[in-house]
Amino acid sequence: MHPPHIHIRPAGVAELDAINRVIEAAVMRWDLPERVKRLSLPSYRYDAMDFKALQIVVAQQDDQIVGAAAWEDADPDEAPAGATALLLHGIYVDPDCQRQGIGRLLFRAAEEAARAHGMGGLLVKAQESANGFFHAQGMHRLEPADPARHYANRFWKPLGQ
Repeated sequence: MHPPHIHIRPAGVAELDAINRVIEAAVMRWDLPERVKRLSLPSYRYDAMDFKALQIVVAQQDDQIVGAAAWEDADPDEAPAGATALLLHGIYVDPDCQRQGIGRLLFRAAEEAARAHGMGGLLVKAQESANGFFHAQGMHRLEPADPARHYANRFWKPLGQ
């Protein structure tokens, strides 16, 4: 299903409040204790400095931001041996707009960016409740080579150039 009138485009710093509202709404719907969500929320919000390190895109419907995604080049130690990767920091969709294909469009934008940069794949450190989404996008779980250093819930999708 393709959501109607959704445009994926680069985000601007002036849109931080709208982006962070989407992130907050999405995080607050996660299946976690309320206290955990409140305490972790600041680490998910973006600020102006993030625009220097990350590529941030938004999903816009009419004049409203309904989703956001961000990525950067992954640390070589995080990707499978010998692979280069784009690290997908997150995909967030307004809860009122979820299950309409917006997350899928944001994921496709990350895949296109990885291919455009000649990366071997896409890597994500997923929230447990998002596992089904990432599986549906063709990703598979990576076993941590070093459990003390690697996030346990990592997913990988190799990309054909």
